[in-house]
Amino acid sequence: MREPKQFRAHPFPYHHELDLRVETLTNMGQGLARVPLPDGADGSTTSWVVFVPFALPGELVRARVYRNHKNYSEADLVSVLEPSPHRVEPRCPLFGQCGGCQYQQLAYPEQLAWKTRQVAELLEHMAGITHPVAPAIPSPQPWAYRSKITPHFNKPRPGEKPAIGFLKSGTRFNILDVPACPIATDAINARLPEVRAAVLARQDSYPRGATLLLRDSSGTVHTDSKALATETVGPLTFDHLAGDFFQNNPFILPAFVEHITAQAASSGATCLVDAYCGSGLFALAAAARFERVAGVEISASAVTQARANAERNGITNCTFLAASAEAIFENIPFSAGQTSVIIDPPRAGCTPEFLAQLLAWKPRHVVYVSCNPATQMRDLNFFTTAGYTLGAIQPFDLFPQTKHLECVITLHAPE
Repeated sequence: MREPKQFRAHPFPYHHELDLRVETLTNMGQGLARVPLPDGADGSTTSWVVFVPFALPGELVRARVYRNHKNYSEADLVSVLEPSPHRVEPRCPLFGQCGGCQYQQLAYPEQLAWKTRQVAELLEHMAGITHPVAPAIPSPQPWAYRSKITPHFNKPRPGEKPAIGFLKSGTRFNILDVPACPIATDAINARLPEVRAAVLARQDSYPRGATLLLRDSSGTVHTDSKALATETVGPLTFDHLAGDFFQNNPFILPAFVEHITAQAASSGATCLVDAYCGSGLFALAAAARFERVAGVEISASAVTQARANAERNGITNCTFLAASAEAIFENIPFSAGQTSVIIDPPRAGCTPEFLAQLLAWKPRHVVYVSCNPATQMRDLNFFTTAGYTLGAIQPFDLFPQTKHLECVITLHAPE
């Protein structure tokens, strides 16, 4: 292949091949190896980092460099010369090409062990804290667990069928055709051929391409984002719009919700605020443990569903507010000293404005739920600076075969 115009030639030429011993896995799911490079006339060397996706710790691999950065390089995995004892055969024939999964080649118990370790490493490196991290809770189903997928396709070229699927690994725009996905539920995979065929039958009607939706709701697969989906979590039933956010692994959800609500109640607080409450999952699940509960959500449609879910489940001590989570505490009638707060922000984490308001209010207890431990640990610095102390740190593997996980951190207010 021709060398890219902007290729940085130091320290390796384009497509230079190296034999590397992989040391560890990053939280992005990449193998990390180090190469000694000459550092001066005295013969000293410096350690240069090379990231190799799909390579596992302890393996000797051959890798091909495709990008040099200022202080590290990126390389493709060419071959595994000495495999890890934990390497297994990937279940998906598209693994390594599709950007959706990073760990299908790693035995599931080792996936859990590495995810637990990565939380501890992020905690130390980003928050400067050494603290016990409980072992990651496994998903009861490590395959066929995902209840929502959103395949994409680009604008079809005249006379060509568009690829319908997900981004190719290592790219930002190239779509890989994915006719089936082994981490999606069986119901989704059964419906997917029909959805794909419908797109291809009218592909000329898409001027820009599109993003599709398949949401499995107790075996019924919705493709309309405005359709009403129903989920059962423990004794409760939740309705939500198929396109709205709802946790995508129903098999681990009961244990996940139980841990979060139990942690929220563990301080003895009598009131609960569920920020980013969505259709009311945590607020309603926790209601029996508190005298009063308030949920806040920026999505008006989600708040409508949360109120309906409270009524449907016969829960009368919950109120729901349609407002930005960055401006809620002035409207909360609870005493901060008697209130626990659950926060479950997007992957980007909490905004500084929200954190400033939350910490100024000084709730008794905070349970921080995150699908991105890196931004969670970044935000943790705000809490520790304000005097909050760490309690339990519990990862949950809602996303087997991928680099993603959920992490629940419990924080106690200063005395």
